[in-house]
Amino acid sequence: MFSQLGNLAELMRNAGKLKESVAKATEALGQLQVEGTSGGGAVTVKVNGRLELVSIRIDPKLIADGDTELLEDLVAAAVNAGLTRARDTAAQSLASLAGGLPMGFPFAAGGGNPGPTSGGS
Repeated sequence: MFSQLGNLAELMRNAGKLKESVAKATEALGQLQVEGTSGGGAVTVKVNGRLELVSIRIDPKLIADGDTELLEDLVAAAVNAGLTRARDTAAQSLASLAGGLPMGFPFAAGGGNPGPTSGGS
C-alpha cells in the first residue's frame, strides 16, 4: 500500500513534466499520418494520429462505373482500415511515452479507462 502512495507522490511531483510530455505527444499525433485502402487501392484515405480523416482519393473509374453501393462500401472499408492503423500507431507512440507510468494511468501501455462496455465497437 505504501509503495502505491510513493508512486502517486512521484506522479504528483512530475505532473508538470507529464503535462508537457502529453501536450507534445498530442501535437505529434496530429503530424502522424497513415493510409487505409480498399478495393485494391481504388479508395485510399489518410488519417492522422488524432483519428481525423485528412484526405480521401477515389479512382475516377470507380466513380464512372456508377455503382454507388460499392463506392459507399469501399469508402467505409478504407476509412475503417485507416482508423485502425492510426489507432494502433498512436497507441505505440503513447506507450513509449508512458513507459514508466502505473498500468492504471490513462496513457500507460495496456492501461487506461476502458469506459462503459456496450458490447459494440
